[in-house]
Amino acid sequence: MDKNKLILVLSALCMTSLSMAGERKPNILFIFADDMSYETIGAHGLLDIDTPHLDTLVENGASFTHAYNMGAWGGAVCVASRKMLNTGLFVWRSQNADLKQFVAEGKMWSQRMSAAGYRTYMSGKWHVPTSAPGIFDVAQHIRAGMPKQVPSGYNRPKDEADYEQGWKPWDTKHGGYWQGGKHWSEVLADDSVEFLEQAAKDEQPFFMYLAFNAPHDPRQAPKEYIDRYPLDRIKVPATMLPEYPYAEAACGKGLRDEKLMPYPRTEYSVKVNRQEYFALITHMDDQIGKIFQALEKTGQADNTYIVFTADHGLAVGHHGFVGKQNMYDHSMRPPFLLSGPGVKAGAKIDVPIYLQDVVPTALDWAGGGTDAVDFKSLLPLLQGETAHYDAIYGAYMGRQRMITKGGWKLIAYPNIGIKRLYNLQKDPMEMTDLAANPEYAARLKQLTAMLETEMDAQNDPMTSLAAADFPVAKSKKKAKH
Repeated sequence: MDKNKLILVLSALCMTSLSMAGERKPNILFIFADDMSYETIGAHGLLDIDTPHLDTLVENGASFTHAYNMGAWGGAVCVASRKMLNTGLFVWRSQNADLKQFVAEGKMWSQRMSAAGYRTYMSGKWHVPTSAPGIFDVAQHIRAGMPKQVPSGYNRPKDEADYEQGWKPWDTKHGGYWQGGKHWSEVLADDSVEFLEQAAKDEQPFFMYLAFNAPHDPRQAPKEYIDRYPLDRIKVPATMLPEYPYAEAACGKGLRDEKLMPYPRTEYSVKVNRQEYFALITHMDDQIGKIFQALEKTGQADNTYIVFTADHGLAVGHHGFVGKQNMYDHSMRPPFLLSGPGVKAGAKIDVPIYLQDVVPTALDWAGGGTDAVDFKSLLPLLQGETAHYDAIYGAYMGRQRMITKGGWKLIAYPNIGIKRLYNLQKDPMEMTDLAANPEYAARLKQLTAMLETEMDAQNDPMTSLAAADFPVAKSKKKAKH
């Protein structure tokens, strides 16, 4: 059966069964983290990290192991990710989308949910260049971007003495997550619980868009969470490098994210940064636990789909990087967990997807239309289908391009004429570059042609991988990450 027809059939069956049962449409709870790699879910078994409440989603629902962010036109990758998410458009079409027109025509994701009969709610990080209160029925504690970072939060720690004398993640005097007196993750949990209690009395189903700033830097958490991760518990990534060989061409060593850690990267600085990263994730997980508890307590859990993901991944020491402005999986792949009515418990789906596929999926659950949405619904994959995108494409400004297909990945740095080739099935950590190996010359040529074809299909402003004069940034404004 044609995939689009299958989606319509599945959506119709879902809505028909609800109607026959006399139930209201399912609630949809979307939880969005910021800067969180796929490896940071304890139940995935990749890291020694505590995420007991997110682990319940793994146990009770489906884990999509290869969700990708498509890329970005600027250093603040989350801006592109969130604009794609809320417009439903692929990266370059999203960049050029007129949000005023989108809002006026009611095409933003939340507006589509509202048109399908949902009461829409938003709290947390927005970072989309339009007004959140204008497109959600209820919006609380909107965070325009990242928590305020301070100069002492960069280039640290150089060594143990520097750490002892310097910035501490639990020190409230630095503001950041502590601005306003209560940690922002705790504020979001409190907001969510309050809304869930109100929603239990409402006839309308709800769509909640809960956007944590965590675990984006400044990675601030209460001291007891830092103490849970003594440095002897933290393992340095096998991919760690003192410096990535093409760091300047890839994203620039002066990029804000990359200045968080000293050059060259040291085991000590990587361990401390990962300690703070894990602590903030565990603290966020505890806040998510409060939200789940409220959902159960108010009797709404059985009729609620929950999706947890993040706007992209993060390096924090992998390959010599700190940030997300690279094409390696640790920075492109967030977790993607989904549970709810009819979702098989403990399912593991390895088919590559884009994280923004949540948009048409939610619209299908809601019985709304998915016209003019570029991304694809996940309902067929939840029903056992294996065909989805032909290939996964990635881009970062005019500096990097990527394609992954059939277990292979090509990364290109057009401005310096460098390509890197990885066999992801044999080398999932992307540690062995095969591009210069003559045995894989045909594979390199094949993937290069595929990437250029995909660039054309995406209306990529880079006309070819040889376009060394492609502008590094199209945006004139400097965005916060």
